[in-house]
Amino acid sequence: MIITSVEKDNKNRGMLSVFVDEEYAFSIPEEDYLRLCLYDKKELSSDEIEEIKNTITQKSAKYKAIKYLSYKYMTEAELSAKLRNDGYDEHVILDVVNELKSMGYINDMIFAQKYVYDRIKLKPKGKKMLKMELSKKGVSNEISDQVLGELDFDEDVVIERLIRKKFGKYDMKEPKIERKIYSFLLHRGFDFEDIKGVLRRITDSD
Repeated sequence: MIITSVEKDNKNRGMLSVFVDEEYAFSIPEEDYLRLCLYDKKELSSDEIEEIKNTITQKSAKYKAIKYLSYKYMTEAELSAKLRNDGYDEHVILDVVNELKSMGYINDMIFAQKYVYDRIKLKPKGKKMLKMELSKKGVSNEISDQVLGELDFDEDVVIERLIRKKFGKYDMKEPKIERKIYSFLLHRGFDFEDIKGVLRRITDSD
């Protein structure tokens, strides 16, 4: 298979279009064209073309992955989904994700720790809700359980703080207000019995 021409890609700066046997074969960054010494080659086998395409695809996927991570820290699952939506094959995604993991760009444990810390600081929720949210982001149960198990987080204290902050000016013994308290805290993932115990303690002391 003979390389018949190499042309600059007017739509993509820094890219070259390579034609083999008068037909378009692939596009390649100029730096890779030079690195692979394609300027010295007159012919390419089908295996060589396939290998070049795989190299380019791998590099492209890695570039996109790093770009995504520069905007937002992600889990392995979230990043994989992004690359999947971009049309990359599973083996390419797996290779890129594993490489970025080894480089420290992705770490589900660190993600979970940061996510839980931010949630508790900005919008406190119960451990059950936090675990559910982590699961939706692709964090494994093993990591979630470890992070939440190591968490210095007294749910009763948080429940009381939320009740007093949001409902402190109301009569919490009124059935209507009581229902609102339960609805608000259950929606945040706190346990019914924990809410009941804290609310009873507050109303008995006030």
